[in-house]
Amino acid sequence: MRDEAEIREQYEYLAEQLESDEMRHEGVRQMFTYYKRALGWTLEEEQI
Repeated sequence: MRDEAEIREQYEYLAEQLESDEMRHEGVRQMFTYYKRALGWTLEEEQI
């Protein structure tokens, strides 16, 4: 299992990428949104 720092770093990277102007293609934006949510849920579950 990955440690929290690694997961948080990837989550923050994805959040920045999702806001980037280069992520205009709707399918790519949707994929990143789902992945970002999954990482967020993982972080929340580990803190419980």
